[in-house]
Amino acid sequence: MDHSLWGGRFSAPTADDMRQFNDSFRVDQRLAEADVAGSIAWAGALAQAGLISADERDMLVQGLTMVRAEFASGRFVAQPGDEDIHTAVERRLHELVGEVALKLHTGRSRNDQVATDFRLFCIGAARVIRERLLGLQEALVEQADEHTAVLMPGYTHLQRAQPISFGHWCLAYVEMFERDRARLKDATARIRTLPLGAGALAGNSLGVERETLTEALDEFDSVATNSLDAVADRDFVAELLFAFSLIGIHLSRLAEDVILYSSAEFGFVSLDDAYSTGSSLMPQKKNPDSMELLRGKSGRLTGNLVTMLTVLKGLPLTYNKDMQEDKEPLFDSFDTLELGLRVAAAAIATMKPRPERMAAALDDGMLATDLADELVRRGVPFREAHGKVGRLVRRAEELNLSLRDLPLAEYQAIQPELDESIYELFDFERSVARKNSLGGTAPQQVLRQIDHWHEVWSEET
Repeated sequence: MDHSLWGGRFSAPTADDMRQFNDSFRVDQRLAEADVAGSIAWAGALAQAGLISADERDMLVQGLTMVRAEFASGRFVAQPGDEDIHTAVERRLHELVGEVALKLHTGRSRNDQVATDFRLFCIGAARVIRERLLGLQEALVEQADEHTAVLMPGYTHLQRAQPISFGHWCLAYVEMFERDRARLKDATARIRTLPLGAGALAGNSLGVERETLTEALDEFDSVATNSLDAVADRDFVAELLFAFSLIGIHLSRLAEDVILYSSAEFGFVSLDDAYSTGSSLMPQKKNPDSMELLRGKSGRLTGNLVTMLTVLKGLPLTYNKDMQEDKEPLFDSFDTLELGLRVAAAAIATMKPRPERMAAALDDGMLATDLADELVRRGVPFREAHGKVGRLVRRAEELNLSLRDLPLAEYQAIQPELDESIYELFDFERSVARKNSLGGTAPQQVLRQIDHWHEVWSEET
């Protein structure tokens, strides 16, 4: 095996099983674009420091551009000695431009190199996931806009609570995913700290101006100010995995609602055939597998976060080989989430609400709070009003009647001045319309929120 990056002090080659255990090219080849970009920037910094000539810089940049093209087109051919992406790029660069390639690693370590590469990848990954989240949000807003006035039961403890609009339900998830987008944006701001030039751990002594590297690598807006932390830090990976995991949790909650609501027992929505599957035995089945997979993969995303935190726990400064295990969890979470969000957006966009089933699930008991509110308007303290309506509910159950069908005498027994007008409260549309405070379920408020989201997103473009 060619130990081209580090083998000078070794008198024997690495054992085959150790090589297989140690090599990471299979995983980190995904960092090829980032590695080439960082190397091009480094070549410029070396020339600026007078460590290589302008002609040598140009030869390195030309060769690296060729390597980039090979990776992009799928023409790059890995060799047995390609321990990792850095080794592979430098090996191929040497084949293309000759001995000048041996100067590229001047003043640089794989420690600061991989930290730079991975940060670049993570910045791009966060950007992609934010875009995918926006696609799902837009699908939810579109559903909300089309079904603003469609009423459905709202639940607490999975028990019918109060009537809400289907549009309001959709927008609840838009809020969740907007927090996720903000969290990714916030995390990205911390990822944009450049470790390149920190060397193995102590910095470089060859006069490379690290500050100028942010001009060549414009994804970064600051330079790591402690070389030890620069190569040891993997907070950005853990933070991104946490953000991905929480997105998975939010997707799982959305999926669980849709799974319930698409069941025969609820029948509130119907998933499109394209995002459902059947049974190999039961011909009648239509299973919400798209949603079940979203729910299930949330465990995978959380597991990847726990993996990363466990790897980092107790590591001494600075770089340790344990940190090679940072990439597979991140790559897996990114791939899982990127595809999952595309599926979720399409499934929600093509989902068909069933207003008649939602309306059929509304019952008069869900208007008990409206009765209590009416008593409050008449001067009854809320705690007293709550107790009085509770007694009405119990009485209705005893008589096997709905609140709407309870005789007026029963109402007057708890509040003597009540008259026939009390029955006007048993109007679900009126109940929903009255929830017209900011953030409420009233159609007017739902439309206001839809306009808000369109405005927010238009300002981003």
